[in-house]
Amino acid sequence: MGDPAGVGPEIIVKAIDSPGVRKCCIPIVIGDPSVMEKALALLKRPLKLRIIDSPKDSKPAKGIIEVIGNSFSSSAGKGGMVGFERNRPTSAGGRAAADYIRRAVELALSGQVNGIVTAPISKEALKMAGLRWPGHTEMLADLTHTRDYAMMLVGGPLCIILVTIHTALRNVPDLITKQKIVRTIRLAKKACDMLGIKRPRIAVAGLNPHAGERGIFGDEEIIKIVPAVKESIKGGISVSGPYPPDTIFHKAYSGEVDIIVCMYHDQGLIPLKMIAFERGVNVTVGLPFIRTSPDHGTAYDIAWKGIADPSSMIEAIKLAAKFKI
Repeated sequence: MGDPAGVGPEIIVKAIDSPGVRKCCIPIVIGDPSVMEKALALLKRPLKLRIIDSPKDSKPAKGIIEVIGNSFSSSAGKGGMVGFERNRPTSAGGRAAADYIRRAVELALSGQVNGIVTAPISKEALKMAGLRWPGHTEMLADLTHTRDYAMMLVGGPLCIILVTIHTALRNVPDLITKQKIVRTIRLAKKACDMLGIKRPRIAVAGLNPHAGERGIFGDEEIIKIVPAVKESIKGGISVSGPYPPDTIFHKAYSGEVDIIVCMYHDQGLIPLKMIAFERGVNVTVGLPFIRTSPDHGTAYDIAWKGIADPSSMIEAIKLAAKFKI
């Protein structure tokens, strides 16, 4: 369900009530029933909640949203988060969001669900709750003891995967290594397998303008990226690059590339959000189960007004159902 104070509850209701979602999966919400009831009342949808203890109790039916309730939550009492604060980060919201994720991971690892779609959480709320994770990706990797993982984003014709994620830009040149790039290329191949792409075309973006222009604008391409591409090719992966960052996204947009390995967060997310801001999907590649998420945050400023766009959540659910792992 994500952070109760954000848009998660309402975009979940809208997504489950939209055409197509129930055709591709059986959606079960892990969250607080009292919060979900408030979201239903806000949206005035003719839907009802059914509280269940586990996925095996699911009896999917039209007009019903099934919720695994808050008996596992340390952030809410017996009556749930009835008086929760909206539209801002709180320690209670951070703890609740983490509780929902932990429960989802338990269900996925035990094979009771086929995948997880996470609604937005707040990094600030997690910090206020005393939790060390900077976001979903790191939390999920930690809970599953996953060492090799990467953030991938899909939107429209673009699919990008990141070598580095949440870090200051000045740290990036030192953080990218040949080993990390090779690992990310391998995860890019795995992502294409999950998408059913039999002959994936993987491209690697350079770090510097013009991909360094043979060392004139930086030597990271020569020292780190080119050797990583060569090693990956020797390992049997069809990959090419490094390409100038200002041209490779156009190639992908035109259908010449299936996935781009990007060196840092904004290198990949700026072009993707330019063309698919409301439809982008975040994917954690490398986990022992499928995990997707809408590519936006809690949107506290518009939450609980009934106006949040569910498009990204809908795409995240459909993509999770499409993946093969």
